[in-house]
Amino acid sequence: MERLGGIDASFLYFETPETPMHVAGFTLYDLPEGYEGSFYERFRDLMASRLHMLPVFRKKLAAAPLDLHHPAWVDDPNFDINNHVLRMQVPAPGTPSQVEELIARLHSQPMDRNKPMWQFIVLEGLQNGQVALYSKVHHAAVDGGAGMIITQMIYDVTPVPRKVEPPKETAQPQAPNPAGALGDLVNSMVRFQLDMLRKGPEMMGTIANMFFPQIGKDQPLSSYLPQSPIKEMPKLLAPKTIFNVAISGERSYAARSLPLDTAKLIGKASGAKLNEVVMATCSGALRRYLLEKNALPAEPLIAFVPISLRELGNTDINNQVFGMMCSLASDVAKPLERLEAVKQASKESKQVASAVKGLMPQDYAFFGAPVLLRGLSDLFGRSGLADVLPMPCNVAISNVPGPQVPLYGAGAKVAALYPVSIATHGCALNITVQSYLGKLEFGLTADKRAVPDVAKIGDYMVEAFAELGNALVSKPS
Repeated sequence: MERLGGIDASFLYFETPETPMHVAGFTLYDLPEGYEGSFYERFRDLMASRLHMLPVFRKKLAAAPLDLHHPAWVDDPNFDINNHVLRMQVPAPGTPSQVEELIARLHSQPMDRNKPMWQFIVLEGLQNGQVALYSKVHHAAVDGGAGMIITQMIYDVTPVPRKVEPPKETAQPQAPNPAGALGDLVNSMVRFQLDMLRKGPEMMGTIANMFFPQIGKDQPLSSYLPQSPIKEMPKLLAPKTIFNVAISGERSYAARSLPLDTAKLIGKASGAKLNEVVMATCSGALRRYLLEKNALPAEPLIAFVPISLRELGNTDINNQVFGMMCSLASDVAKPLERLEAVKQASKESKQVASAVKGLMPQDYAFFGAPVLLRGLSDLFGRSGLADVLPMPCNVAISNVPGPQVPLYGAGAKVAALYPVSIATHGCALNITVQSYLGKLEFGLTADKRAVPDVAKIGDYMVEAFAELGNALVSKPS
């Protein structure tokens, strides 16, 4: 039995029918000439032979007695891989937009909490002869970094699957008991309170030092302000947009690719980081989209940008994330000036985030957390408060590094790895990018009611990226 931490459990508590909390991938495969047998059957058998490498894939949730504490992962005695590796036919003729539509529909469906919380669906009947895979795992089990660990476990670097050591025999798992749950809760609460008592003063001091560094008694406060790396207080609220609404249970989805080498060249020529080029590209697309709808706010859009706390070499299958808010400079019309503004905003946001991320607790516990937090989340969604309350961000933008070598699954080459992520009340659009084999693979996941034409934003991203590159080429030397 392995009890979930507070961050992992939060993705269960904040889940509602309108906000399923699973992350997913959309993978395209090129079948080699003369491919023998069924890709679905070969992939299912490969997964079955490697399940022991992914222990959480055989575990289901077990609630603590009376919901006193976070739930735990326990082995599922009735596990059947046929409930988790499925096949489905794309409607004819199997165009890319039809595939995206099907993925959006699959992504709208919450996961069954009575079974291990993952599902891989092989999609057949694509127009171009490829095979696709929609793979979803609940966010309570993985974050983006852990998702890449799963990718490395499932896929091979040659067309011939590698040999995997068979599972070792393990002791029979013990069932959770009320006394254990209560003892765990008390211990967790004490640790959490001590952690907060220790980190509280440290956090306040850190924030003060960012804005008023090295304050002494003999000089006025104003003389120290220019020394601060943070030029102004970060904006705590984003301007209201059509993305900041209570969402439905339906999704829209689009996948687009951009050349990684070109993005790196743009970054090198402008002195920008790759993630800043990504954000500037997103900003250009969102600016155009909102302008067309007469809905672009005068103030810049704010993006929530997740930050991984996963240390190099860490292979734990859990959530290790933090985040920062960053201006997208969507109020700036010219692409190079917009990129420069994003660079400055990103620099200041990183300074704030790096100063406090180590101080933020990665776990929490209190009596009745499962019931109370679920109730609050459900109330927030049903009340429509997201339609009227100001939000801290307008859009979520994530950038997950991926493999730069060809991957293979069940003897077929992986042609593309697109993310499929989470939309939430108050943030109806999520843009996640994963690099793979010389490309930036963008997955745009949105609430269908708020952003029914998310494919248009995807197309505008391709054009905004080209516009940024052309502006650099034509820039006077």
